[in-house]
Amino acid sequence: GRSRVSLFSTEEVMWGGHMCRGFSPTAASPGCSFQELDLSKEAFFFNDTPKEEEWFKAVTESLHPGAKYAKVKLVRLVGILLLLYVRTELAMNISEVEAETVGTGIMGRMGNKGGVAIRFQFHNSTVCVVNAHLAAHPEEYERRNQEVRDICARMQFHPLEPGCPLLAIKEHDVVLWLGDLNYRLEEQDMERVKKLIQTQDFQALHQHDQLKIQREAKLVFEGFQEGEISFQPTYKYNPGSDDWDDSAECRVPAWCDRILWSGKTVSLLSYQSHMALKNSDHKPVSAIFDVGVKVVDKKSYCKAFEGIVRSLDKMENASIPSVTLSKREFLFKDVKYLQLQVESFTISNGPVPCQFEFISKPNEDAYCKPWLIAKPSKGFLMPDSEVVIALELCVNKSTATALNSGEEKLEDILVLHLDRGKDYFLSVSGNYLPSCFGCPIQTLCYMKEPIREMLPEAIRELTLMPLLTDDAFWEEKPLDVPKELWMMVDLLCRSACHQEGLFQQPGLRPEFEQIRDWLDTGTLDVLGPVASNHSVAEALLLFLESLPEPVVCYKSYRSSLECANSYEMSSQVISMLPKCHQNVFHYLVAFLRELLKHTGKNHLDVNVLASIFGGLLLRPPPGHTQPGTAEKQKAQQFIQQFLCHEGGTL
Repeated sequence: GRSRVSLFSTEEVMWGGHMCRGFSPTAASPGCSFQELDLSKEAFFFNDTPKEEEWFKAVTESLHPGAKYAKVKLVRLVGILLLLYVRTELAMNISEVEAETVGTGIMGRMGNKGGVAIRFQFHNSTVCVVNAHLAAHPEEYERRNQEVRDICARMQFHPLEPGCPLLAIKEHDVVLWLGDLNYRLEEQDMERVKKLIQTQDFQALHQHDQLKIQREAKLVFEGFQEGEISFQPTYKYNPGSDDWDDSAECRVPAWCDRILWSGKTVSLLSYQSHMALKNSDHKPVSAIFDVGVKVVDKKSYCKAFEGIVRSLDKMENASIPSVTLSKREFLFKDVKYLQLQVESFTISNGPVPCQFEFISKPNEDAYCKPWLIAKPSKGFLMPDSEVVIALELCVNKSTATALNSGEEKLEDILVLHLDRGKDYFLSVSGNYLPSCFGCPIQTLCYMKEPIREMLPEAIRELTLMPLLTDDAFWEEKPLDVPKELWMMVDLLCRSACHQEGLFQQPGLRPEFEQIRDWLDTGTLDVLGPVASNHSVAEALLLFLESLPEPVVCYKSYRSSLECANSYEMSSQVISMLPKCHQNVFHYLVAFLRELLKHTGKNHLDVNVLASIFGGLLLRPPPGHTQPGTAEKQKAQQFIQQFLCHEGGTL
């Protein structure tokens, strides 16, 4: 069978209901996406906005009156929203509806940038619709490529049927990807660009399009297609008009807003922009697709199924399943903090169909250590077929501390179990390079040398020593604050006080890896010319997040929230912290106050900084329920008091 899918994407939400009525009532599944539904601080930091319900109601009321529609699903991440409908008479054919979100903003999770997706099964075809808002600015095309890869890698859907492996975006029959992808033009000569637009030579202009260039180089959206662009760039306009941007930035026009697809049964019927909508600095785009879907003939299915079951029964009775593994020993060398390593092997099946699964060993809850994952971890193999298994190893904040101290090692045995067959044992080992990320504050204060230059026994002793209220434990006086923290803050003070978007725009992953290595080896003096301010800022946030005991200790979390409205009582809470934690708290507050002296240029305000650092300096203790909006706001208020109070210098 074939169905018509209509998609509409807009950067801003100020658009009229008549646009939805422009969709034909023959559309089986209309969808609408927004990328900046709500830019308020409440939406950004607490993912809470009343506009979600307002716009759901507005869109629903604006659907074409010639047909009746039911909501399939709504999903939102901060200002990124995706809303899908289906004609009511087709709703019974929709099943297995799931939605997921992936934030790719600062620290790889803030939802000001990222993607949301809805997947479902229509008859017997699987469909996934993705709405993404990627990094801005012409020079950031590599970051946009990385964000697409991150969304694809991290967007995993949980099947409703138990025992089935997680589903990735690209594992669907049809994928529709839309949003403000933010790719710009390599040609930055404003007059030349405007001349090509004026003559409607969009084909010549499109040759300079970053998304086209990156796709042709197979660096992003491999396997996807896009329709011919026969409309003028959708960005950037003076709001309320069709005039190009004449602000101080004077942005060069670009096709930021795009719709792509993948799937063998998809045909594009329409791809256009909508110049009539003038409230935003973007022009919305829409596309209409004709999608072929698989519809099962139930009689033929039952007959074929019975035949297959009979033949499988014969094969199962004839022998037990047996597989061959291309590799059974895996060595991960020089593993570093937050740096993914992957080793793969192939399972080749014999003549008997088999179901495989990695199973936990006796007295263990999971099939592998928390720093390891197998993809897929279970599955079904037909006779003489094979599957590639990827073993992904990544050390993060939850596993780094024990690996730093040597309490844990990169060693594990995986058990691959065949249903009605034998078990296969896989050996995993590796060496972890100790990092300041994941080390306690006190440990780092007593480390005068870079952590990579220290003996494992010394790292273990310093990591495992109890948290002290004074410095009497060791003869040698500790540093006031960890040298790694000082290096990052000092660099930001010298070069980033005027940086716009600090602590809100993510850095580049390769630059973070350089910063981590420089901190761990003590060669940060060469950092300046290489890493951007945003990468250093994000590294600082990741450093604070990785602390096994937060700056405001776990035992002080509840009392901190209770006195969030009293500076005197809050100061008393800080005075009760261990000396090294006190020092770090006051040092960071003084740094943030220094940044606030330059708000005219960096556009930071006290609410933004208090929200970002409130969630890092005050973290709920392990086992505590996930903080709600009210609890996050109290953490923000606690930090905000210190930022607004006079006193404290670097």
